[in-house]
Order: sequence, then structure tokens, then C-alpha cells
Amino acid sequence: MFKTRKAIGAVFLTIGLLAAQSVAAIEIKTPRGTATIEQVPKRVAVLDVVAIDTIDSLGIKPVGLPEKLFVNYLDHLMPNTQTIGSLFKPDFEAINAMQPDLMIIGGRSSKQYDAIKKIAPTIDMTIWGKDIVGQAKARLSAYGALFNKEAKAQEIAKIFDEKIAKTKAAIKGKGKALIVMTNGPKISAYGATGRFGWLHEALEIPEAIENVEEQTHGEAISFEFIRDVNPDWLIVIDRTAAIGQKGASAKQTLDNALVQQTKAWSKNQVVYLNAANIYIASGGIQSMTKTMDELMTAFSKAN
Repeated sequence: MFKTRKAIGAVFLTIGLLAAQSVAAIEIKTPRGTATIEQVPKRVAVLDVVAIDTIDSLGIKPVGLPEKLFVNYLDHLMPNTQTIGSLFKPDFEAINAMQPDLMIIGGRSSKQYDAIKKIAPTIDMTIWGKDIVGQAKARLSAYGALFNKEAKAQEIAKIFDEKIAKTKAAIKGKGKALIVMTNGPKISAYGATGRFGWLHEALEIPEAIENVEEQTHGEAISFEFIRDVNPDWLIVIDRTAAIGQKGASAKQTLDNALVQQTKAWSKNQVVYLNAANIYIASGGIQSMTKTMDELMTAFSKAN
């Protein structure tokens, strides 16, 4: 009888431990500090394309998304998904009606953190500033823990590191680059400390000119500036195309007599990146991988 009671007690203890483990809180690091999530979220709504990119790589499909994603490689997520506003302006009524287990915001939607967290559990996973690659990998690891996908996250991180190594090898010794962004007829430059600085920092693309002003939309420059810097490579981001607006394309803007005097132009070393990928989703694992593929293809052709 005693043995029977002891066995029954052991069974209940085991069940209790399993139950406790199944509802164990999850702690992840965010830019706002450590966030505690009560359990693996099943219904996730996201208002940040960078976050959507990375959780999609883990096979997670949100139930709520912004009305426009801008990058076409995430289009498969839109069917059977509810719209919850734009990147800058959430639809609070839709979010409240949806009652997601978790809201993920970041970047352009991060200013809405205080308002959204009143409606649903919310984490801000913004990626900004220095060491974009390091931040991207940290977010990948956090999402792996959050969604019980640690092994998948580690596998993706390994492939991502291998891609960085291959891209660096293709770039090494091929010359210096100037990163420019066009916005219709306007042009701005970015350096190693700017929002696209990971191209210099992580991929070790030498800067054609140092000390470019660190501005969100770059340091305003002229055609004369590009001619005088005379980069071996021009890496171009077309903001107008990235956000789907009408206006002069980057190719039209840079087809200029002064730009044509540069080594980059004469050697056909002007790289027009997929603008939406790097402008809207930079920091997302898939976006950064696609950008590296573009650069690796371009630099591999050079002697």
C-alpha cells in the first residue's frame, strides 16, 4: 500500500514538474531590456519588416501584419493575415480586436510602444546603430528562444556567418566604395557609421572617403563630390524605388557627366542594390543575405 501511494505521488510530482516546465516564462533580451514572455506565443502580430523577415526564416507566420511590407520575398505571408495598420500608424482597434499573444514592433513603429503595450504584450526589437550584424544575430537568437526554435536559429546563424565570410573574400582587394542613396534628384552619402555601415564594418569594404556625417538619411552631396572622391565602386540605394514612389530612378539621377568621370563608372562598377531589401528590411537575416548575394555577384566579376 505504501509503495502504491509512493508511486502515485511520484507520478503526480512528475506531472507537476512537466506542467511547470510547459508554462515556464521565457526571458529574451531586447533594446529596452530583458522581456519576460509567459509562454511560447501562438498568435503573433508584427509591425516591423525586419522582425517579420527574421521570424519568417524560422518558419513563424504572424496573424497580423502591416498593410504593406515593401519587400516581395515576404509576400507569401500576406494571404489569410489580418492588416493591423502601417509601419508608422498602427490600427489600434484592429489590434485590440485581434488580442494577439504578443506584439512585436521595431524601427519605424517603435514610437508606438507605450500605446500598443496597453492593448497586448509587446516587445520592441529595433535594430539600429552600430554592429547591425551583431544585433541581427542577437535578434535571431532571441526569436529562437521565444518560439522554441533554438536549433533552427543556430543553423541559420551558421549559414549567415558562412555567407559573410564568402562575401568578404569576394570583396577583398577589389577597391574602395562609396555608398550613396538617391531620392529622386537628391543624393546623399553614407559611411561606416551610417545606417548602411555594416557593408563597411562587417563585409570590410574599404571606404572611398572617411568621416561622412552620420545622418538618418545620409550626408547631402553633389555630383562634384562623387567625382572628387572618385570611388572604385559606387554602391547605390534608390529610396524612391524602395518606398514605391514615383520619381527619377537612381540610374537616371547618376547618369551624369561628372559621375561618368569616376573609376566606378568607367569600370562598370556601379552596383544598384535591391533598395527595398536594404532600406526597409536591413537587419533582417534574409534581407542581409540577399544584399550580400548581390555584392558577391558584383565584386566577383571584378579583377
